[in-house]
Amino acid sequence: MSDTYRPDFAAFMSRRDALTLGAAAALTALMAPRDLMALQHGVLTPVLPAADRQGALITRRIPSSGELLPVIGIGTARRYDVVTPEDKAPLRDTLREFPRLGGKVIDTAPGYGQAESVTGELVSELGIREQLFLATKVSVRGTDAAPGVAQMEESFRRLKTDRIDLMQVWNLQGPATLLPVLREMKAAKRIRYVGVTTSSDQQYPQLEQLMQSETLDFIQIDYAADNRNAAERILPLAREKGIGVLVNLPFGRTRVFQNVLQTPVPEWAKEFDAATWAQLFLKYIVANPAVTCVIPGTAQVKYVNDNTQGMRGALPSPEHLKRIEALVNRAM
Repeated sequence: MSDTYRPDFAAFMSRRDALTLGAAAALTALMAPRDLMALQHGVLTPVLPAADRQGALITRRIPSSGELLPVIGIGTARRYDVVTPEDKAPLRDTLREFPRLGGKVIDTAPGYGQAESVTGELVSELGIREQLFLATKVSVRGTDAAPGVAQMEESFRRLKTDRIDLMQVWNLQGPATLLPVLREMKAAKRIRYVGVTTSSDQQYPQLEQLMQSETLDFIQIDYAADNRNAAERILPLAREKGIGVLVNLPFGRTRVFQNVLQTPVPEWAKEFDAATWAQLFLKYIVANPAVTCVIPGTAQVKYVNDNTQGMRGALPSPEHLKRIEALVNRAM
């Protein structure tokens, strides 16, 4: 069964549905293995009743383990760098709702000011650690790993956990020094997955080299409807090498997202269950089968409700993706 769609057949099965599913099964039997794989990863969107699409949770497998992750997470840069109880209150409400809505992945970093500490404090307060997939980062300059080890120990303390799900070398600072240490920590079961991050196209050649030469569970990159360079080489290589992908800056670097917010969402967005611009932009990214999870910065309940709806229902077809790109090109 697809790991993208998990319909409750009993809830909507009718004679007509049975005939439709029978025809779909016959078509599936005739599909090439490559097309079946595409179907499982959301490239070919199954035609399901609208009521079911609204409730179906889209997940992706981590290539190195097969573990399933929901495709929309939370990023904590800037928004979680707060200190007052008043500023923490909406973050607490957001994190309380996140797992209830099906979310799991939270990405943070020591370089995000107080974000690691605030995340750890609120997750502990809410008692939701076991429902989450926590990712953070580490970096060093030079060949001495000791500062990186100290930084990671501090991350464990700040996040109030004895296990971090994903540890990433931040902005490719010190992969040769840190990756051997991360693998030792993975073997000791202190961290579960190893990765590297960048949010700069200028680092893509170095990232490609690492993807070719190192065994990585994850990469994290910037990718959006108005920032599509990663789709040229990085995302295809990740799929070829079996590397999971987290996506940061999903609403882009230009003012396109802010500009389109002033206009109605296209009527055709309903065809892939996108009711808002945020859902449209997020589903554009998730439609790429190499993407494991998108991590938009999310600090209010209204935004976590909006964003997480982007991991439910149908995904854009190739024709929809062309329309989105044309729309974005006009808005740039």
